[in-house]
Amino acid sequence: MQRREFLQMSATAGAYAVLGTPTWAAASPEEPWFDRPMRWAQLVLVENDPGRFDPDFWLDYFQRVHADAACLSAGGIVAYYPTKVPLHHRSAWLGDSDPFGYLVRGCRKMGMAVIARTDPHATWNNVQEAHPDWIAVDANGKARRHWSNPALWVTCALGPYNFEFMTQVHQEIMELYQLDGIFSNRWAGSGMCWCEHCRSGFQAFSGRTPPMMISSGDAVYQKYRQWETQRLRELWSLWDRTIRAVRPAARFIPNGFPDNVVTGRLADIFFTDHQGRAGLIPPWSNGRRAKELRATMGMKPLGGIFSVGLEEWPRWKDSVQSEAETRIWVAEGIASNMRPWFVKFAGTISDRRWLSVVEKIYDWHYRNERYLRNTAPLARVGVVYSEQTRLYYGGQRWQERQIDHEWGMYHALVEARVPFEMVNDRLLEAERLQPFKLLILPNVAALSEAQCEQLRHFVRGGGSLVATFETSLYDESGKRRPDLGLADLFGVSFQGRVEGPMKNSYLRLRSDPGTGRFHPILGGLEDAGRIINGLYRLEVKPQVDFPSPVTLIPSYPDLPMEHVYPRVPDPDTRELYLREMGAGRIAYVPWDIDRTFWQIMNADHGRLLGNVVRWALNEEPVVQVTGRGVLDIMVWRQKQSMTVHLVNLTNPMMMKGPFRELIPIDAQEVRVRVPPEARVEKVRLLVADKTPEYRLADGVVTLTVPSILDHEVIALDWG
Repeated sequence: MQRREFLQMSATAGAYAVLGTPTWAAASPEEPWFDRPMRWAQLVLVENDPGRFDPDFWLDYFQRVHADAACLSAGGIVAYYPTKVPLHHRSAWLGDSDPFGYLVRGCRKMGMAVIARTDPHATWNNVQEAHPDWIAVDANGKARRHWSNPALWVTCALGPYNFEFMTQVHQEIMELYQLDGIFSNRWAGSGMCWCEHCRSGFQAFSGRTPPMMISSGDAVYQKYRQWETQRLRELWSLWDRTIRAVRPAARFIPNGFPDNVVTGRLADIFFTDHQGRAGLIPPWSNGRRAKELRATMGMKPLGGIFSVGLEEWPRWKDSVQSEAETRIWVAEGIASNMRPWFVKFAGTISDRRWLSVVEKIYDWHYRNERYLRNTAPLARVGVVYSEQTRLYYGGQRWQERQIDHEWGMYHALVEARVPFEMVNDRLLEAERLQPFKLLILPNVAALSEAQCEQLRHFVRGGGSLVATFETSLYDESGKRRPDLGLADLFGVSFQGRVEGPMKNSYLRLRSDPGTGRFHPILGGLEDAGRIINGLYRLEVKPQVDFPSPVTLIPSYPDLPMEHVYPRVPDPDTRELYLREMGAGRIAYVPWDIDRTFWQIMNADHGRLLGNVVRWALNEEPVVQVTGRGVLDIMVWRQKQSMTVHLVNLTNPMMMKGPFRELIPIDAQEVRVRVPPEARVEKVRLLVADKTPEYRLADGVVTLTVPSILDHEVIALDWG
């Protein structure tokens, strides 16, 4: 399209929008739209795009990839429509055009849902001069210039800039274009702020001045986080009310929120802005974020934003990621029930290689959509994650890198091919836990007495637990208890000491002295005799009888080599406590096995964790997959079918991307336990697009998947 034609048409679209609701708006402003879109497209314009980029190319591409929803740049730092809000900066290239309105009109003609993207995190000199109190302030009292673009100022998210100015912007956008919603990027601030509004607001909330340092163990900082979360919740509610007043079915959709439980309550639809890998992040990290949000949102629609470029810290935003890396990242998201959402920065294209990659992914997704509209996960294992532990636990050397406990347990379950979900520790009501047979608590240190009682109730109902290290030693505010809150379940009591860091300490693996047999948790380790220990252990004393398959070999020197031998006989100190309680089983590991596994990746620790989980589960798995390679497995139910997702992570670049190529794995033997009420009518391999041979006996479907490149989906249709 020529520049003059684009300017004329977009100006017309903008002028028409001002007169009233456009004819291309959705038919009913009250009709919920959230669950309809399955494939999202996002175009993030740069300031000099108006008049330079071709909007019709993007509209054609949206149609070609079967996108049924779009997120389009509207305003905030830069307005891409003819705004009349004072101090709202129009693109210097905008002229009389309305590129945002032109794109909205084109998307509506294709029946797409449309939301606007705003970004309020930075602003211009004229705004800073007119309203210096809108600008974020550092701990030294200095107004903050933007860290990447010194021509801009960083705004305070918790003061009038967002609550007053951006509210006007959102209202104007909704009134002009009657959208399905507004999605705000970087809306929650850029770190702590010490401006006059933050100081007075926190003073009124807590009676204190904002802390000068960020420390998870500091009581004032904890209060600040509570106030910040409350303030952001107020902002979310304000913008949502403003948007709904114009169009009742529309929603404000924040880009992230510091409290997942609040997100689950407030959001009808949400998106994860985890666009790709950076540093030492495994591909399953994309699925992990989806599982955390699903723990609070349930089956509300969740979009997974992925970048077609690199996400490393130098931020080469005009780069293009390798095809293999994009495919594996998106496969993890789709397998975890996220609806794919690609994001392209800038309306012009320097490198076209990504276009066909996204088109292939979206085309497959479109053709198999009915198998991707999941109604419930079928995993029987839940991993508990704790936002209150992340906030209130810390300060001691052995409490550092708390997140590594979660990451280590997550990776061990992937290697063990165990399908699982995440569970939020503040949502442990019986009805939420009903789908699970086993809960895993990877150093969930901070638990209230009420939460401990909910876990006891779960066990009394036949559930099983696996817990590690300091789980339940602290209350919900991070205060240490005299004993473990779950001591009665674990069958041990805390002896007041944490040992470590332990150097050159080991675990003795023992057979039963009476029978000579090894406990099932030592499967594959029968000839080991000893394996390495962790770095920190909680000193506990057993209060009931336990088996002794794993005991402590205390630390001894590792140099000089002539002195590397144990100094004391092996004590009969158990390092793994196993017991059965009714129909449930309890496994308590009093040391940091999960964190050590993540940091050292010792294969023995991974095997031991997998064995412990299988022992504690104590039932036939929903899915068993046997074969070579690393597979992430997820199991889903749809209205008339069941699917098993197999994501192939077998790659030398699994722990440090990007993938250079996809490396296929060979035949996988699969056993799928079918729900009792289901009658299997057909089995398909959706990626291979083939009908495999299968056998159905005693409620179990058995089949062979010949090969998996990046992703395979086994679909079982019900009669």
